[in-house]
Amino acid sequence: MPRIAFIGLGNMGGGMAANLVKAGHAVNAFDLSADALDRAKANGCAVFADAKEAVGGVEAVVTMLPNGKIVDAVYAGDVIGHAPTDAILLDCSTIDVETARGVASQAEQAGYAMVDAPVSGGIAAADAGTLTFMVGGSEAAFARAEPILSAMGKAVIHAGGSGAGQAAKICNNMLLGASMIATGETFKLAEKLGLDLQTFYDISSKASGQNWSMTSYCPVPGVGPQSPADNDYAGGFASALMLKDLRLAMEAASGADADTPMGARAAELYEAFAAKHGELDFSAIIKSLE
Repeated sequence: MPRIAFIGLGNMGGGMAANLVKAGHAVNAFDLSADALDRAKANGCAVFADAKEAVGGVEAVVTMLPNGKIVDAVYAGDVIGHAPTDAILLDCSTIDVETARGVASQAEQAGYAMVDAPVSGGIAAADAGTLTFMVGGSEAAFARAEPILSAMGKAVIHAGGSGAGQAAKICNNMLLGASMIATGETFKLAEKLGLDLQTFYDISSKASGQNWSMTSYCPVPGVGPQSPADNDYAGGFASALMLKDLRLAMEAASGADADTPMGARAAELYEAFAAKHGELDFSAIIKSLE
């Protein structure tokens, strides 16, 4: 099993690194947070106080970072030129397509193979090892990255060349954000029309209105499978993170001259909601649709 450096041990990265250890990998862990490093150590990782030291002598580097600016800085300052050039680089952050392609180009010019591999599934899936990875990069780089990603997820899909993973993630989450708002609106309308919400769920979940936001992540407490709605909308995928992804989608749409009126409206609604409730799960937006 290859030794892997893992940089970025937050809500998602901590569980992902732990699953690499469970799969038999030796993991060098780095994060700026001492608490995150303590958790990583408890999960079997070797912890490092310096990212450059963490990537020394490894066969793969995985990063899970907050935004494109940080991803660019970490690869330019701590990974490229410090990790062995035969190491495969995997960035699992959700960032803009342009930055993903730029970082990959820098890595490839320095002799590295790299993929962008953003995830879908949230904290629970990161902890359980059931994430879905959308991967951009060459066929050869994907072949090297797939076994590592499979240790952290249930599905690893090659989306295309460099940046394609980020493009797929942005498009997917624009659809998710818009469909969650529509699902919330629908349940509020059903309630005002006098329908029992469980009965409406039983009908619509088997009819043409069925969608993932309803049947796997229902925003109504006590309806459908267990979801953050049953825990006062704590945990899950924070509204602030959904807003981040919708902003990325709107930037991408502008650059591609794509017309996305539903995505734009979803971004506006999450902008207003996350300003006050950014820590709540994104399904909590139903609370603003009274």
